[in-house]
Amino acid sequence: MGLDQFCGRINILLLLLALSSPCKFIQSPTDINHLNNLKDTSLNLLQSTSKASVDFGRFHFSSPSAVLRPKSPAEISILLSFLSSSSSSSSEVSVAARGAGHSIHGQAQALDGIVIEMESLPPAIEIRKLIHGEEGFSYADVSGGTLWVDLLEEALKFGLAPRSWTDYLYLTIGGTLSNAGISGQTYKYGPQISNVLQLEVVTGKGELLACSPAKNEELFYAVLGGLGQFGIITRARVLLQEAPRKVKWVRAFYDDFQAFTMDQELLISKPEKVDYVEGFIVLNANSVLNSAMAFSAQLEFIAELQKDNSKVFYCLEFAVHDYGTEETKTQRVVNEIAIRLSFLRPFIYSVEVSYYDFLNRVRMEEMSLRARGLWDVPHPWLNMFVPQNGIEEFKDLLLDSISPQAFEGPILIYPFLRDKWDANTSAVLPEFSPAVEAGGSGRVVYVVGLLQSTDPSRCSAACLNELLRRQRRLAEVTAGDRVGAKQYLGRQASPAKWREHFGRQWDRFADRKSRFDPLHLLSPGQGMFVRSASTSVK
Repeated sequence: MGLDQFCGRINILLLLLALSSPCKFIQSPTDINHLNNLKDTSLNLLQSTSKASVDFGRFHFSSPSAVLRPKSPAEISILLSFLSSSSSSSSEVSVAARGAGHSIHGQAQALDGIVIEMESLPPAIEIRKLIHGEEGFSYADVSGGTLWVDLLEEALKFGLAPRSWTDYLYLTIGGTLSNAGISGQTYKYGPQISNVLQLEVVTGKGELLACSPAKNEELFYAVLGGLGQFGIITRARVLLQEAPRKVKWVRAFYDDFQAFTMDQELLISKPEKVDYVEGFIVLNANSVLNSAMAFSAQLEFIAELQKDNSKVFYCLEFAVHDYGTEETKTQRVVNEIAIRLSFLRPFIYSVEVSYYDFLNRVRMEEMSLRARGLWDVPHPWLNMFVPQNGIEEFKDLLLDSISPQAFEGPILIYPFLRDKWDANTSAVLPEFSPAVEAGGSGRVVYVVGLLQSTDPSRCSAACLNELLRRQRRLAEVTAGDRVGAKQYLGRQASPAKWREHFGRQWDRFADRKSRFDPLHLLSPGQGMFVRSASTSVK
């Protein structure tokens, strides 16, 4: 299809938007051109907007006026170029990129705007395995709309895999890189945004640019963790490493929170032996049963748990990779580690699984929730980054805010190291005082994830609103100086709250916005910037 024909397709889309939306962002008949080049298939860009009006959270709904399903990054570039340069600049129409739709608070929605379905981009994956002495490395060039599970399957054919992961693999590359991308490997390799070599991005001005630490550096770092505010990631070069054959996966249970966190911190201090560290709060029997189907032997611990339903336990998870060599005697490594841990004897369990099955472990949980009708339901999730010196107080406030026996879903708690994150990216971590930094305790930050599912038959709209209110209160209270936590994957209530969230990083973030998306076209669902006729960053 030629450029003129595609422009015609875009313009007919915009005309229909103008007729159906109060925004009226096409103000002149001269904006509608190239119509003679259109064919009957030209309206394929207009899709049902129902899918783009809902996300995994299922409690925030904003309907766009239209959905664009691009077949190339150039189509995204043409759309954004048109919107940023035409007389439509005085309107309030904006654009959101939607990946797998796993947002919670409508971050990928665009009320009366245009949603771009990124999964419609061709899912090309190119693996490059380079060996040049000690300088060799491998990487994958992959479309921003490709799912991580698809990249994993392709890379494993070459004996390779990305270094850093999310717990759930059915998310898009561009989606997680626009946030951070974290899991139990983050303490060792950093988040996914620390494992990217190069990006292709369409900015809010419609520029289609390649960027890296050596080229268009400011755009590269802005987009990583940038919440979609500066550009849309259409392609990424992801760092790969040798994939292990199998994984020794271990669980140990605790009834003392301090012992639990101290052992987690011990494990992340040994990256040469341990390859993954996570953990979760055990509120009830479902906390153990739902979190992983692989550990059938832990049923004996459930009997212990049921002796006292009022008691809270904690589960530490770690994994050791097996590369099939003499140097990787995984059971010996596990035994060496277990001796130094303070878990409840004899409640430690291990299984050996393939690397693919280990990384794809949440898929089993998804199937269980689907079977129980608890997947396509509201998910009032809250994810927080909590400084090491505030994690115990955060835990106490958290447990005071929930009903342990009624809570459905895991509550994750695990540490990572601050110095594995690149401070040039847009991602925000908790701040810490010079005194804490001088004492050496500022390196450790905890992830806390309340991953709750609500059954509509038992939790009404009023019940859901109350859960969300409690979460907002918990986030507000713990964001203060006493705990100093920051939200991850959240949505702030106002632009002013976003300024508080970014703190000292706000000026840099706002400057990047004015540079790469001066009209504030992108990611309106975050509620961060207001689209106006003469937009400027204040």
